[in-house]
Amino acid sequence: MGYIPADSISKIYYFRVKLSAPSRRLPKIYTITIMSRQKKYLLQEDQIPTQWYNIQADMVNKPMPMLHPATREPMKAEDLYPIFPEECCRQELNTTDRWIDIPEEVLEKYKFYRATPLVRAYELEKALGTPARIYFKNESTNPQGSHKINSALPQCYYAKQEGTTNVTTETGAGQWGAALSYAASVFGLDAAVYQVKITLQQKPYRSILMRTFGAAVEGSPSMSTRAGKNILTVNPNHSGSLGTAISEAVELATTTPNCKYTLGSVLNHVTLHQTVIGLEAEKQMEMTGDYPDIVIACFGGGSNFGGIAFPFMRHNILDGKKTEFIAAEPASCPKLTRGEFRYDFGDEAGYTPLLPMFTLGHNFRPANIHAGGLRYHGAGTIVSQLIKDGLMHGVDIPQLESFEAGVLFARTEGIIPAPESCHAIAATIREAKKCKETGEEKVILFNLSGHGLIDMPSYNQYINGDLQNFEITDEEIKANLSEVPEI
Repeated sequence: MGYIPADSISKIYYFRVKLSAPSRRLPKIYTITIMSRQKKYLLQEDQIPTQWYNIQADMVNKPMPMLHPATREPMKAEDLYPIFPEECCRQELNTTDRWIDIPEEVLEKYKFYRATPLVRAYELEKALGTPARIYFKNESTNPQGSHKINSALPQCYYAKQEGTTNVTTETGAGQWGAALSYAASVFGLDAAVYQVKITLQQKPYRSILMRTFGAAVEGSPSMSTRAGKNILTVNPNHSGSLGTAISEAVELATTTPNCKYTLGSVLNHVTLHQTVIGLEAEKQMEMTGDYPDIVIACFGGGSNFGGIAFPFMRHNILDGKKTEFIAAEPASCPKLTRGEFRYDFGDEAGYTPLLPMFTLGHNFRPANIHAGGLRYHGAGTIVSQLIKDGLMHGVDIPQLESFEAGVLFARTEGIIPAPESCHAIAATIREAKKCKETGEEKVILFNLSGHGLIDMPSYNQYINGDLQNFEITDEEIKANLSEVPEI
């Protein structure tokens, strides 16, 4: 019998085998042990977390307050009530309660697709020749195809509870728009979605998915709002950004009776809802016998990163763990690695509160990369403070490197990842190669935030050699930041 590495033995199966024996003797029963490595780690429905984790309660340095855009005074929860569901506003500014109960109605809807699998990436490890042990949390298994539904359900639930009839939002690549459209239909709400114009053109099936769930979809910037008209007046060929789409969605929410705005990333309450990812992953990592040395996720506004990272980060803060946390952003939209910490608007028109964040400037026009969900100018306030405090850091990934990583992952693990998730895979591959050079057997956990089955035109362009990298110059960043308010 050949040698079996210890870390490949994860489950033991027992078989009772009856062997032939002389007729005058009773048959002997032998036990044969067969060893097999485990691929997926699954939780039962009764193991789904019943509370979200609020990292603000454990942060030594709390995020700086968001400011009212007119008065420049710190916002109170009631200042946000005209825009967001009231419970979301209270969660947004809650810096004291570590655990927030998940409503029973939301838990029941979570059971449609949660818990999601934790998977050991054996074939990716083999292809890289790395001693690192790589795991990924597979958030692509729900019917909408990404992690976004984790926050869409509670936001629509809270809106419904206070009597709202309409919700509006923005979306980049369309994962959030699809999730919000579904959640709105679940709770009987009418939904209007502003999708970034260039990604609506690049990913037409996303808008079809939204309309299938009953949402109205408009490419942004559009002529349907004052903000959209103003943007197109200055630049008739504007291809759109999350900043433009947010402006239009917020305007619609504030000018439509009984309508609330919902958001797919950036704000604290959104990331709070996503911590169900990391809380499940904690339980699943215990099943593996490993604990992550590195946690990685792609980064647009911070929701899926915080979702998987914050539950593990609390052990760094409270227990002295030394896990490294890496946010992988596009090289063409590098707010974490090349932006500045400023108070800035969350949208292009300046409708939102001023947020303390790492930013490229709210007027930043991102390149037309295919990771539409990562084309955002700023980082959430929690993540921005955590970067200042040295608890995490960002890396920037060129577009071609991200797709190269996605294709390798598809060919080894059999899953075609969303272009956004490819950035996390690329960062994981970088770390795994470092382990190959040093011989370190680090445990790497990354979040596969969504699948790419509606993004095949992007892969087609990559395979045909039609994609390119985009870089932003220091001069462009400086020019954009010059338009950020001085506070």
